[in-house]
Amino acid sequence: MSAVPWTEKYAPRRVSEIVRNTEAAMKLLKLVKEWKPGSKGILLYGPPGTGKTVSVYAVANELNYEVIEMNASDTRNVQNVMRVAGSAAMQAPLFAKRGRIVLIDEIDGLSGREDRGGLGAIIKVIKSARVPVVLTANDPWDPRFTSLRQYCELIEYKRLTMWDVVKVLRSICQKEGIIADNEVLKEIAKNAEGDLRSAINDLQALAEGRKRLTKEMLSILARRDREKNIFEVLRMLFSAKTARMATFALSTADVDYEMLMRWISENIPYHMDDVEELAKAYDALSRADVFLGRIKREQNWKLLPYAFELMSAGVALARSKSKFKFVKYSFPSLLKELKSSKEQRDLQKKIGEKIKKRCHTSVTRAINDFLPFIRVILRNNPEVGAKMAKWFRFNEEEIAFITGDSRSSKEIIKLLK
Repeated sequence: MSAVPWTEKYAPRRVSEIVRNTEAAMKLLKLVKEWKPGSKGILLYGPPGTGKTVSVYAVANELNYEVIEMNASDTRNVQNVMRVAGSAAMQAPLFAKRGRIVLIDEIDGLSGREDRGGLGAIIKVIKSARVPVVLTANDPWDPRFTSLRQYCELIEYKRLTMWDVVKVLRSICQKEGIIADNEVLKEIAKNAEGDLRSAINDLQALAEGRKRLTKEMLSILARRDREKNIFEVLRMLFSAKTARMATFALSTADVDYEMLMRWISENIPYHMDDVEELAKAYDALSRADVFLGRIKREQNWKLLPYAFELMSAGVALARSKSKFKFVKYSFPSLLKELKSSKEQRDLQKKIGEKIKKRCHTSVTRAINDFLPFIRVILRNNPEVGAKMAKWFRFNEEEIAFITGDSRSSKEIIKLLK
């Protein structure tokens, strides 16, 4: 069996090979060919596995263009968007290629503090680009993308039918010399819910070491629940007997790598009783963490496969003595603590905002440098504390949080009234 993922081995090389969404891919080809500086960006949207990303590479292959991709794993803050996508959009192509496409994949991932300013930077890249900029998204109508849409030509990719997927799976089986019952291919296609990439991955996992696929084998194929599949992923990982099956298990997860690592770390002890097994599993996980840290610092995403192998095969194959058993998996304890303290953290942030406004500093510095001194004053000198609370416009809840002492907070509130 080839070690090359079938999603890559059988990826479309030409626009005409795109399944079901050939018309959308043809429109992309036309826009890229006619693109000139000042033109809009191109936003491909539709469900996962419908051919958005492979269409970009098929177009590039037909036009002899190179693709510079900023994928879903990249941090989308201003600095990184400008460093990766911005510089690529302004420079001449490498390797004597005729042109270049800058691909920013899965912009739905824009969220949280690390992505602050990233959307504005993407718009800036589009406006100043000297080469076509293509973006992909599942839902372009998200309110976050209101400003972005006016700078893009939108192309819709429709969900594949079960028969579209079955046709591709049957073609792959013929090329790989695999005899597959029609019911097997239909079940894989149905299970994938229109996601061709997922269906091909499932087929490859099921065909590992086999030349015939029968309906009875479907029991080893985990159903993809895209909202609640983390428990099934863990079960598949800890029951895996080969590196390939362990890697496949993690590839079906719908959470990011850091979250996945926390889930694995929390639940290793439930499956491994032996001290040596635990040591090997956590050693593999710690080395994966080192790789992820290096990837973030250096933006060297070529190291990601090493982290992924350590998290999957490294952990699963550490179990050599303990027998697999069905267990009730635990939610990561750190995330539980963060969730339970969310109200307090939100309150602290509101206090930081008020200090920031009065002291003309950042929220971080307000919380780390100013708040500790304010707390000491409010606790030990209620009269001065009341004046400070009035000046900062702290409410009763915020005063109680800052002092952490009911007696002091009551005295200050009494003075304020």
